[in-house]
Amino acid sequence: MSLNSTIDRVTDRIRERSAQTRGDYLTRLAAAAHQGPARGHLACGNQAHAYAATGVDKDALAAGRVPNIGIVTAYNDMLSAHQPYEDYPKLIRDAARKAGATAQVAGGVPAMCDGVTQGQAGMELSLFSRDVIALSAGVALSHNTFDAALFLGVCDKIVPGLVMAAAAFGHIPAVFVPAGPMTSGLPNDEKSKVRNAFATGEVGRDVLMAAEMASYHGPGTCTFYGTANTNQMLMEFMGLHLPGASFVNPNTPLREALTTYAVERAVAITALGNDFRPAGEILDERAYVNGLVGLMATGGSTNLVLHLPAMARASGVLLDLADFDEISQAVPLMAKVYPNGLADVNHFHAAGGLGYMIGQLLDHGLLHGDAKTVAGEGLRHYRTEPKLLDGRLTWTPGSNHTLNDKILRPASDPFQPTGGLRQLSGNLGRGVIKVSAVAPERHIIEAPCRIFHDQNDVKAAFKAGEFTSDTIVVVRFQGPQANGMPELHSLTPMLSVCQDRGLKMALVTDGRMSGASGRVPAAIHVSPEAAKGGPLARLRDGDIVRLDAVAGTLSVLAADFETREPVTADLSANRHGMGRELFEAFRRNVGTSETGAAAVI
Repeated sequence: MSLNSTIDRVTDRIRERSAQTRGDYLTRLAAAAHQGPARGHLACGNQAHAYAATGVDKDALAAGRVPNIGIVTAYNDMLSAHQPYEDYPKLIRDAARKAGATAQVAGGVPAMCDGVTQGQAGMELSLFSRDVIALSAGVALSHNTFDAALFLGVCDKIVPGLVMAAAAFGHIPAVFVPAGPMTSGLPNDEKSKVRNAFATGEVGRDVLMAAEMASYHGPGTCTFYGTANTNQMLMEFMGLHLPGASFVNPNTPLREALTTYAVERAVAITALGNDFRPAGEILDERAYVNGLVGLMATGGSTNLVLHLPAMARASGVLLDLADFDEISQAVPLMAKVYPNGLADVNHFHAAGGLGYMIGQLLDHGLLHGDAKTVAGEGLRHYRTEPKLLDGRLTWTPGSNHTLNDKILRPASDPFQPTGGLRQLSGNLGRGVIKVSAVAPERHIIEAPCRIFHDQNDVKAAFKAGEFTSDTIVVVRFQGPQANGMPELHSLTPMLSVCQDRGLKMALVTDGRMSGASGRVPAAIHVSPEAAKGGPLARLRDGDIVRLDAVAGTLSVLAADFETREPVTADLSANRHGMGRELFEAFRRNVGTSETGAAAVI
C-alpha cells in the first residue's frame, strides 16, 4: 500500500521545516558516534571510580571489550506504574552477563504522579518535571561509560523527559522498557459515576474513597487511556519498545521475558556489534509522524500535543499544531478506550491491541513502514505479538481481525473517520480540542463566558449553585509561565454534572487537561498565554465566546476586543510552597505551549 497523501505531505513539510536543525543534530551525532566506545577514552582513574563497586563485572568492564548498558530508572514505590521497576536492575544485570555484556544503574530520575497532585499545589511542578527528568537522565549518562541505554519509565512526564535525554545522547542506542498496566479493577465508568455523585453531594467521602481504591488497586499503570498509557502506545509506534511490550501486565512470566530480551536487544544494537542502531537515527521525522498517527488512531491524551513537539525538538525535528490537525483529519479513530469508551487498556490489548492496529494502519498506507526501530528495519515487526511458547519468547503474527469490535475496529470501518483532535484558532489565540469523547451536538458551543483565575474558584462557584445557564468557563493564567501549566482535570466532574443538567458547557484555558478528560468540550493550551498578555487576558465576564470544533475556531464576539488592555493577575501565590520557589528559572525561560512548553530545549 502506497503512503497516504496527507501523511506523505505532512512528513515532507516537517522534513523541510527541520532541514537545518535536523542536519545540525545529525552532524553532532555522527561526530560523537565516530569517537567509538566511550570507555576507551577515559583515564584509568575515571574508569576505576566507575567500576569500583561492580563486583563480578569489574574485570569485564576494565577490559572494555564488551558492551556496557546504562540503566536510567524512574523507580519509586509511590507510583503504581513504577513500583515493579524495583527488581529490574538485578534482572537486567543477570541478563546482560548471559548476553556477554555488563549493565549498571547510571542514575535515577524523579517520577511524580499527577493522580496524587491533581488539584493540589504540587501539580504546578508536574509539567516542569519533564525537563527535570531530561536533565537528570542527562547527568546519569554524562559519565560516558555506556554503549547503550535502557530507560525504565512509564507515566505522564517521565517518558517524554527520557526521550528528550535519549535524543541528547542519540549517538548510543536506547531501548525503552515498560512495566505494564495493572489488572482491571472497578470499571472506569463506575468510578466516574461515583465522582459525579460526590460532586453533587449524593454520596460521602467514604463511598468515593472505596471507589477510587477499587479502581487504582495494584502494581502497574492506571488502566484508563490517559497520558501514561498513551506514552506506552507511542513508544511502540515510534519503535523504541519491543513489539507488543506495552500492555503486558507486571509480575508475569511474559513481562519478565520481554525485559530480559530488551537487554539482549540493547546489547545487539551497540556500535560493538553488526547492527548499530543509535537512538538519534530512530528518532527522525518518520518516527514522530508514526507517533502522531498512533495518537489519533487510539484517541490518546492531549498532553502529547505538548510532549511530542518537545521530544522532537530534542532530535532536531520541528512539529507544528497544523501537523497534528492534518494528520487527525486523515487517520480514523479505531479504538474506544475510557474515557472515549467503556473498555480499559487490558480489554483493548485482549481485543487485538497495538499489533492489530499497527497492521491495519500499515495496510492502509497510514504509517511509515520503512521507519528504523530497535527491533529491526521497518514497522512490520510491530504487527506481531509476543508469546511464551514452551518457555521461549516468540513473536507470532498478530490477529488479522478485531476480537471485539466495540473496543477496536478496522481502519476501513472505524468508530469515526477522523482522529478527533482539532486545532483551534481565532482572535482568542491558538489551541487544541479533543472531541473523540464529546457528543457531536456539543462540538459547537456559543455562550457567555465566566472568567476565573484559579480552578478552586470554579469549584466554589459550582458548590454555590452559580452555574444555572449555558456557560463557557474560562480559566486563565494557567499557562507554563504563569504557574507551570497544571492539569485542570479535577474540574471535569462538576462541568459534567452541569452538562447532565441540560446546560451547554465548555472550558477554555491556557492550561492543560489530562488524557482522562472526556465529554466536556475543552479548548486547551491556548497560546499566547494570559501571563504573556495573550488574548485571553482581554476577555471580560459575559463576553460571548464561540468554540467551534467543526470549523476549528475559537473566538470572542466583541467589537471592542482588540482595543482592550489585557488584565494582569497577582501570581505571587504560585511562586512559593511545595518546592515551587525552585522552579522560578523554568517559568522565566519556558517556551510556548505550541512548541512544547519546554525550558531546556
